[in-house]
Amino acid sequence: MFAFKFSEPTVTWRKFSHKALRAIFNAQPSTFNHQHSTINQQVKYILKKLFYSILVLLGVVVLVFIMFQGFGDPAKMIVGQTGDKKTLDNIRKDLYLDQPKWKQLLLYLNDVSPIGIHDTAEIKKKELKGLFIGGSTKLGFKLPYLRQSYQTKKSVGQLLMEALPGTIILALAAMLLATVMGVLLGVLAAVKRGTWMDSTAVFTSIGGISAPSFFMAIIIAYAFGVVLHPFTGLNLTGSWFEIDEVTGEKYLTLKNLILPAFTLGIRPLAIITQLTRSAMLDVLNQDYIRTAYAKGLKQSTIIFRHALRNALNPVITAITGWFAELLAGAFFVEYIFGWKGIGKITVDALEKLDYPVVMGAVLLSAFIFIAINFLADMLYGLVDPRVKVGG
Repeated sequence: MFAFKFSEPTVTWRKFSHKALRAIFNAQPSTFNHQHSTINQQVKYILKKLFYSILVLLGVVVLVFIMFQGFGDPAKMIVGQTGDKKTLDNIRKDLYLDQPKWKQLLLYLNDVSPIGIHDTAEIKKKELKGLFIGGSTKLGFKLPYLRQSYQTKKSVGQLLMEALPGTIILALAAMLLATVMGVLLGVLAAVKRGTWMDSTAVFTSIGGISAPSFFMAIIIAYAFGVVLHPFTGLNLTGSWFEIDEVTGEKYLTLKNLILPAFTLGIRPLAIITQLTRSAMLDVLNQDYIRTAYAKGLKQSTIIFRHALRNALNPVITAITGWFAELLAGAFFVEYIFGWKGIGKITVDALEKLDYPVVMGAVLLSAFIFIAINFLADMLYGLVDPRVKVGG
């Protein structure tokens, strides 16, 4: 009897312990499988976006080759109409122009690809940089080779890298100006809805969206760089640096940045203004904003800490998209203002029929645009937790 009293709780406890342990061990694989499934979805999403990005870039490479190399004879563009046959034949052989078109395309893809097959003589001649594995014929992990300029005989990659900082500075300045002014104008228009401030912001933004950049560049350059030059002190043309005639050293002249940055930032400024206004109007009608007013919080605190923070998601998306577009599309603005960047050297190369420079500039612009949009897709889930990366 005594033994029975103590054995009953022991048996019950053992049964409970076994059930609890089974529940714990059964739950762990479920949790692990869920986490593993989420990671797999994210990896698949990233790989899918990366695959599409590479596919688009490959399509751009093929299209660029067909447009600039598929027709005509670049050899005659280099030496002109006075070149003798032997010189033309040597140039055609050097540029692979004596090969069939399909083989020229494959050789071009091999040059511009970061992974390619090259022999030792080719690596030395083209001054390829990277890691090469193998004997006389090597597999290379390298910087893309964009060939040489017809006019200057310099590497196209070197020319583009010299011009890229100017384009990045211009795009950053334009985007910073557009973001700050656009958000402030959008908030002001939403808060002062129905007043003359709202109407002015809306009509001005519509005008900014409708006006082409090259047209605005001509108007602004003439108005502020010529007519009002005695008052503004701004130059019609100029780059982000100038060279001292005595010492030959470069020095910054950011004053020349004002007009091209303002011109390039007009359209994104107009779009950001409208997006901010629309998002703010939606947020200001939410219940938690009315609750914040009822609690007696300051209007500035409600607008900038609570409302604006939740209205910025579409604005951030627009900023990333427009920044990529500004980097890739500042061609005419740079040319009109004489700003040394990718756009200016591309237009100059087009005038001189220097196709390798044009092709390289188009490929670099396409790569920048695709890469920024890829990163924006990856990071958008971090900005807005409601967005599922695997969706």
